[in-house]
Amino acid sequence: MPLSPLRRPPCPLRTALLTTLAAITVTATLLTAPPPAHAVASGHGTGSAAGAEQVPGMDVSRYQGTVDWQGAWDNGARWTYVKATEGTTFQSPTFPEQFRGAGDAGLIRGAYHFARPDLSGAAEQATHFVDHGGGWTADGRTLPPALDLEHNPYGQDACYGRGQSDMVSWIREFSDAVKARTGRAPALYTTSDWWTRCTGGDTSFGGTHPLWVARYATSPGTLPAGWSAHTFWQYADSGTFPGDQNWFNGSYDELKAFARG
Repeated sequence: MPLSPLRRPPCPLRTALLTTLAAITVTATLLTAPPPAHAVASGHGTGSAAGAEQVPGMDVSRYQGTVDWQGAWDNGARWTYVKATEGTTFQSPTFPEQFRGAGDAGLIRGAYHFARPDLSGAAEQATHFVDHGGGWTADGRTLPPALDLEHNPYGQDACYGRGQSDMVSWIREFSDAVKARTGRAPALYTTSDWWTRCTGGDTSFGGTHPLWVARYATSPGTLPAGWSAHTFWQYADSGTFPGDQNWFNGSYDELKAFARG
């Protein structure tokens, strides 16, 4: 399968610069951040320490192959998302091993689906996702399913040929289908640019869906419309851990509470 822009092999020079800048400024940035949307909705993290802590994590796909999960844990990673599916037929051949290995090493882990709105209706893709790894259980060790929404890597139209209102309907259909099967609304992975361009800045998901924002910079920046804070932030495509580098916006106890629902 072609590699999407946010899943491309890392550029070492670019990665080193981003990682260094992020390490210098990320703590100061998150110390002043408001409570993440998941904390406000659940009651977790609404005290004075909300936003003052962050938990390092990672996300991986088949491009990382066999992952040294124990090494990631030893280096500080406490959670991960693993690509499970894409579109209506693709299943990551490394998902079962990666998901199991992450759990065995103690990481809180979840699965994500790479959206292909150009291929089918959303409910069909949601069914494919949940049937092949995108489930959830309230065990405190499983993150809610996540939907990866980003620029189309297979063509020039970033929005997969869908208009803004149509895209919003597609995302809503996917979310409703996943929630009906798992009991959790999916986290939405996206960039502010894609969200503005492809949904018209829709605000209807912010109060009900955790935001996993992607921005390779020294701060999460301006968030997509509808969210006052992020739950996860992907800030670099390589670094200390295998795969993409991320923060959870809260403490480790809040992360476990978030996983439990």
